[in-house]
Amino acid sequence: MHEIEDLVSLVQQKLSRLKRDNHPVTREDIVAAVDRAFEWEPSWKTTVDRDLALRILVERNSVWIGEEKVLEGNDDHVAWLNATVKTGWRYWPRYRLLLGSRMADTTIDSLDRVTDRTLGLLENPARDGAWDRRGLIVGHVQSGKTSNYAGLICKAADAGYKIIIVLAGMHKNLRSQTQMRLDEGFLGYETSPSREEQPRHIGVGLLDPDQSIRPNYVTNRADNGDFSTKVAQHLGITPDQRPWLFVVKKHKTVLTRLLEWIENRVADITEQASGKKMVTRLPLLLIDDEADNASVDTGQQAFDAEGKPDPEHEPKAINSLIRRILRAFSRSAFVGYTATPFANIFIHERGRTDEEGDDLFPRSFIINLPGPSNYAGPVRIFGAGTRDSGDDGDAEGGLPLIREIDDFADSDDEDEREGWMPLRHPNGHMPLVHGEDTIPDSLKEAVLSFVTGCAVRQLRRQGQEHCSMLIHVTRYNSVQDEVCRQVNTFLLEVRQRLRRGIGAQEILQQCEELWRTDFVPTTTHINAVSSPDEQVELLSWESVRAILADVAEDIHVRTINGTAGDVLDYSAHQGAGLKVIAIGGDKLARGLTLEGLTVSYFLRASKMYDTLMQMGRWFGYRHGYLDMCRLYTTGELESWFRHITEASEELREEFDHMVSIGGTPKDYGLRVRSHPVLMVTSRVKMRTARKLSLSYSGELVETTVLHRDRAVLERNLAATSRLVEGLDAPERDPEQARPDGKCATWAGSLLWRDVAAEHVISFLGGYGTHEGAYKVNSQMLTEFIDKMSRQGELTSWTVAVLAGRSETPVNLGGLSVKAVERAPDGRAENQERDGRYVIRRLLSPRDEAIDLDLDAWAAALEQTRRAWASDPARGGRKNADEITDPNGPAIRYIRGRGHPETRVLPHPERGLLLIYPLDPKTAGLDHAVPVIAAGVSFPATTLRTKVEYAVNNVYWDQEYGGGGNE
Repeated sequence: MHEIEDLVSLVQQKLSRLKRDNHPVTREDIVAAVDRAFEWEPSWKTTVDRDLALRILVERNSVWIGEEKVLEGNDDHVAWLNATVKTGWRYWPRYRLLLGSRMADTTIDSLDRVTDRTLGLLENPARDGAWDRRGLIVGHVQSGKTSNYAGLICKAADAGYKIIIVLAGMHKNLRSQTQMRLDEGFLGYETSPSREEQPRHIGVGLLDPDQSIRPNYVTNRADNGDFSTKVAQHLGITPDQRPWLFVVKKHKTVLTRLLEWIENRVADITEQASGKKMVTRLPLLLIDDEADNASVDTGQQAFDAEGKPDPEHEPKAINSLIRRILRAFSRSAFVGYTATPFANIFIHERGRTDEEGDDLFPRSFIINLPGPSNYAGPVRIFGAGTRDSGDDGDAEGGLPLIREIDDFADSDDEDEREGWMPLRHPNGHMPLVHGEDTIPDSLKEAVLSFVTGCAVRQLRRQGQEHCSMLIHVTRYNSVQDEVCRQVNTFLLEVRQRLRRGIGAQEILQQCEELWRTDFVPTTTHINAVSSPDEQVELLSWESVRAILADVAEDIHVRTINGTAGDVLDYSAHQGAGLKVIAIGGDKLARGLTLEGLTVSYFLRASKMYDTLMQMGRWFGYRHGYLDMCRLYTTGELESWFRHITEASEELREEFDHMVSIGGTPKDYGLRVRSHPVLMVTSRVKMRTARKLSLSYSGELVETTVLHRDRAVLERNLAATSRLVEGLDAPERDPEQARPDGKCATWAGSLLWRDVAAEHVISFLGGYGTHEGAYKVNSQMLTEFIDKMSRQGELTSWTVAVLAGRSETPVNLGGLSVKAVERAPDGRAENQERDGRYVIRRLLSPRDEAIDLDLDAWAAALEQTRRAWASDPARGGRKNADEITDPNGPAIRYIRGRGHPETRVLPHPERGLLLIYPLDPKTAGLDHAVPVIAAGVSFPATTLRTKVEYAVNNVYWDQEYGGGGNE
């Protein structure tokens, strides 16, 4: 294995020189460089797999990555980071060299740029006086956040930060895993409980073993290697020493010990006013991994009429201790990392107490990280949704890797507690399939898929790499142990049949059927939509069959929870590749990396955006075996994940919009799409969201949760008719010029221009929105438009009634249009019982552009291309020309702010009201009254006008996740 690493490293150095000379690296360049390497070292011809070396090098040199987006709040910040400051750095250069043997140059260059940007937004550790910086890094799930903060730590240590604390999740195995990563990337040696032993150099320590720069460690890689009283008693730190690294759990006892040690052993002054002990001589960098988990104060702090916080508020324990640790240093920097910032942005920006100081709102900066092109993230797995698609609301672009399962319980009734794994099973549940002690057929198929996938990876020369399967079906340790026993029993049966031949035919037939009906079509499809560098070899069944028995023998089954002795020590299997079926709950659901994850069997559900997305361990880098990956889950969970993907994209588009208008973190008011059953985040984490001051500037609101009640629908129909009757004659079949002499047309639709705000306000005042539509409230919209019009904006509206293709006519004030068809959203259950008609999406960006002329449309398209091409993990394209239509945020920005470079004038006075008469037949109503749905597109504006949004107290109990005994 070392020989191929040496060859790849040597060739990569040559290719990097070509890139520095602005020479685009081609496959031919790689082949030629590999062949020359074999000439330089003839022994490699017999010890190195040439095809494997080529695959690794092609992968690394075909990756591309966009640029990060940054919101800054630079109050009291002094710019400081430049080339002079970086002279003589040692920690970062050796870490970069280590990454060079594993990552593409473009990925490393991006990491270098982002960590420079992050460090520069922190403070110079040599700056005198007190300072306190708070930032947030938003990445993608399983996309390399640990590499990012390892790089930041190296640079911070080079710059002069002395105390570096990493909060590594809530579980000891995740803490241990993080310690191992930082041992390799920062310390350069294996940390050990026994400090007397000579440490073994690893990672960066092998590249630069100079002991004079070796950082000090406090915690170690052992399972129980967290910060302890025993460690603290023998620990002394002086300013002239090298940096100290602490990797600790977010645990009350651990953080309390750490705070006491800081105050009693490290603090060098006592504040006269407060009596608090402070550290003034050592600057602190505190990294919070999974910053949305446990760090957010779930208590509700009160604010007075002037917006001042209650100084006597008592935050929850973890939040309090993190803030008190930060406050114990006169010079501190806090950087949170998360892929799901839903909870973090609800932290009140003015939250503060006398004891803890400021809350953890990222007031200094928020950085949105792009993902590289070889990252398989939510958009690629589940599709980009309807954001730029047609009227039917179907998700587009997802890969065929999801397999729906429904045989895990004896009944679909949520209250039913019989079967293998009913949704509401208790602790101590015995999983049985129709009374038999076995696993359901869907899980058997998933295990066989994993065995087959491992075989394929071995044939594709990936047999020395790790391969994992995740089974996540219950939060109870006792039930996980039973599932582990059952899976072990089934796997043993498979091994025995394949090895001894007794009953082997049945297993082989099942695997061959899977191969023929599942694997071959999936591989063919993924090859068809992949670039040449990503396409994989479609093997023969005979070659796979020949090694199934050997592969099955190498697979281990382990439980990963708070009581199990099993750990996923991948490092102990370097060179051979660990093949493991991991069974667990929260410890597998958040933070813990499963190397080479191929198959996931996922049942347990939360209805919170952040918790669900963090459970997505199947996202990540799957080069050479993406076609072997499978997610076995329920149809409902799949729909929830698709919804979260769409909501996350809206979040990132909002972020892009805020960056483009020069906003700060304090200005960043997130408005994530509501879902009829899915919570944004834990209701207690949204404590400050019970009353929000919101601006609709640059926003699109649309009614997707609608009434079914006939009386309400008749009132909404009447309000629409009054609006139409009060306007002049409309334009029929409106159209707009588009490039190449083409026209966009809206056949059968009606359009009015320059409509006074009073007409729109009157319509919305008489229009009844559903109480379940938390974002779309007609009273709030009316108030906002009224306030804006009094300030000279939103005074002149475009109003359109959009026609559909239904044969059902709708009469509006004497004008007839065809109804629009929108099928009920299958994700929203009990619509009829709850009096709701729920749809996925009402309108598309095409409709938002109904009032844009050619120049404005072209400017919006240019802005869309810049935003999406910058992040391939979100579905961006390396060739921006592939994007042919502007997206909603760009349309709203150009409408309100204009585009000076192309002389497109701003029109902040122009709002857009889109009305859709929905067909009652498609809605499944028992009457003929059409459902009037509406969308309002607000131009981006510089005004800070806001309205208060009172969030309803929504039903909240265990149904929305949480709990467990792990």
